[in-house]
Amino acid sequence: MKTIKTILTLVLVSLVGTTAHAQSTVMRLSLEEAQQYAVEHNYALQNAALNVKKAEATRWQTLSTMLPQVKAGFDYQNMCGYEMNFGGRSSMGSMLPDSITIGGTTFPISFPSSGGTEETSTSIPMNPSGTFSITASIALTGAQIVGTMLNNIAIEMANISHSQSEFTTRTNVKTTYTSILIMEQTVKLLDTSLMNMQQLLATTEASVQAGASEQITADKLNVQVASMQNSLNSTKRTLKMLYNSLVLLLGADVDAKVVLTTPLEKVLDIDYAAQLTMNDFHVEDNYDYQLLQQNEQLSRKQVAMAWMDFTPTISAYYQYSDKTYFGKDAGFNMTPPNMIGANVSLPLFQSGTRMAKIKSAKIDLQETLNSKQQAEDGLKVQYNQLRYDLVSAIEGYQIQRQNLDVTRRVFRNVTEKYTYGHASNLEVTNASTDIITAQSNYIQAVLAVVQAQVALENLMGAALNK
Repeated sequence: MKTIKTILTLVLVSLVGTTAHAQSTVMRLSLEEAQQYAVEHNYALQNAALNVKKAEATRWQTLSTMLPQVKAGFDYQNMCGYEMNFGGRSSMGSMLPDSITIGGTTFPISFPSSGGTEETSTSIPMNPSGTFSITASIALTGAQIVGTMLNNIAIEMANISHSQSEFTTRTNVKTTYTSILIMEQTVKLLDTSLMNMQQLLATTEASVQAGASEQITADKLNVQVASMQNSLNSTKRTLKMLYNSLVLLLGADVDAKVVLTTPLEKVLDIDYAAQLTMNDFHVEDNYDYQLLQQNEQLSRKQVAMAWMDFTPTISAYYQYSDKTYFGKDAGFNMTPPNMIGANVSLPLFQSGTRMAKIKSAKIDLQETLNSKQQAEDGLKVQYNQLRYDLVSAIEGYQIQRQNLDVTRRVFRNVTEKYTYGHASNLEVTNASTDIITAQSNYIQAVLAVVQAQVALENLMGAALNK
């Protein structure tokens, strides 16, 4: 009993140690490392890779139906001592044979004697037997050939979907990674502003006690400090949510702590974003358009599949059999050891069903072509719009960055004047409100650039991987 308690104690200590280790796991990741980690561990991306393998397995299933099929079998029969008897009459018993040969096997014949006319009879023993057989067959139809082509298209579509999922995972990681950096910067800005406001509040309260300021001035500043503290707490909660989202995108342990090592200035590459707006757009590089192209090929093969109903079915087989009798006397064997056969089947008349099927497949193909053309036109229009959106976002970012810099300098100037009594409470309030608004506008401008850039990258698709 004491041994069991000791073992349980060790197990519990081990589990606690493992949990503590998991909680203390720290992942220091640059943007590129985070994207690569997500590619290797993201569950949705793993499922996309499994879909590729599933499509390949389906193709081999179709190919296997076109290859020879071989099967072996063993059959056992026991007639329970039954003998096959032949009887008849003859007046010349001495001229009757004493044996008979069937299928290369000789069977003895016995004739009971009687006076005058003789009664003749023979018996063949039906001994237990076993037959071992091997059959090889093959059947080929036009539908099987086209089916293999359809499977090849399915594999290509699965590969495109996997590439698209990988690209989307990378862009989602980049968006979340950048959002975290922006929120961390927001927290720093709010924290700095809060400290400044708290210092102003402390100075104002001292002035109130000295009789140099009114209590209403301190009360207004106190409300502003409380409001800024609330904004800071809300931003921290949003930051925590973004970290949780990043952990899920990475496919990492839910208790892992992620530390971002790439600074916002490097992630937010304005020069690269501006260059992106000048790149040429080729609709064939878009992953959705590539899937539409494969869907077109799929529809064309469906038309060919419908025509395959007019083609013949060709089949052939070979069978080897070896029959063995169990007993002292051989049995009656009529089973040939080797057999081959072939068959050609051609459908002649199905009351117009096949032609209707072909017509339906052609209509589906035309619908696919129309959808593809519509998507192509839409992607070109969307590219122009997203390019303009990114240009506007870059311009807005530059303006808001300058505005934030000016607002900071104004706030520092006003607070310094307020400290020496050269600025009013209203000026301080307006300056603090302006800097909070400028910080919020700057954050929104940064997010707008990131979102516009990611949207354009998703549209350009495979071109960015070349």
